[in-house]
Amino acid sequence: MSSLEKTELQLGYIPLLDCVALLWAKERGFFAEFGLNVTLVKEASWASLRDRLAFGLLDAAHCLSAMLPAAAVGADQIGIALQTPLVLSENRAFISLSQKLCYELAIHTEDSAEISAQKLVSFIQENNSVSLAHVFQHSIHHYCLREWLALADEKLAHSIQVKTLPPPYMVEALSNHLIDGFCVGEPWNTQSEIQGLSHIICSSQHIIPNVADKVLAVTKEWAQQNPNTLIHLTKAILKAQQELRELKDFDPVWQLLVNFEVVQFDCSAEVHVEKYFAIQNIIRNFIQDSAIPKVDDFEWLFVQMKKWNNLSLKSASYTSEALGCLLPETYALAAE
Repeated sequence: MSSLEKTELQLGYIPLLDCVALLWAKERGFFAEFGLNVTLVKEASWASLRDRLAFGLLDAAHCLSAMLPAAAVGADQIGIALQTPLVLSENRAFISLSQKLCYELAIHTEDSAEISAQKLVSFIQENNSVSLAHVFQHSIHHYCLREWLALADEKLAHSIQVKTLPPPYMVEALSNHLIDGFCVGEPWNTQSEIQGLSHIICSSQHIIPNVADKVLAVTKEWAQQNPNTLIHLTKAILKAQQELRELKDFDPVWQLLVNFEVVQFDCSAEVHVEKYFAIQNIIRNFIQDSAIPKVDDFEWLFVQMKKWNNLSLKSASYTSEALGCLLPETYALAAE
């Protein structure tokens, strides 16, 4: 443990289900096991988390995958390179629309993504106003929302104005009639549905490829200065991920999510039972295969940035840019 460059760490997160491996690693003493004293820091928004990570107020953070390519090309207006050794979740966003709008447009939960998109787009094309939100301009949630609309009308998908809101504010914004729908990660779709405000109408898994959604991120400079610390941090979170996949008694995990105010609604094996087990299933299956970051995922993110963020990216394949976001050697050493 004496080889660690730094042992006191500030680890940022946004209250979403896919921060659970960080919470669990702290709860179970895995950080301490690997010589680290980690303080978990809840951030109010993705923008604040990104800024605090970039400028050194956080050592590492639970980050949107698309933040890394945005930083690589300076599209985040900061231009401080970010890198990742570990994927925390893959493609687990959902699109929800207000129950009122679903009723008016006869949108049903069994509708395909194409059918629900066509119903909404037809309504918009009749000069009806609809306000949609996603979590951050560089996110799979933004790209998923536009790709969903593009199933019905690609021109409208490019032209429609969408709002950006931190995940915890989505339900409140819908309740206050500031938006009519959103694309966000769980548990905010479920909370809104349980409160009778919205319906989950489709999953990002039916719209976009199975790419990295959240990652453990550090600045490139921090990774270079603290390579052993990063390996140990990754080891602790990998251990938490593995235990969460195999854990038989899920109640302690649920209680942890309640304690950290990630889950703010009544749901259990007795109340809203289907929702409870659906969330449990999501947590057990955040990663389909390996948690190592994949070049293909980040190439796809660069393509989406060019398509939906209107960025003038000159590369044809983005392979070298994608590789610059990844730390596969750190993952390999942590997984030993």
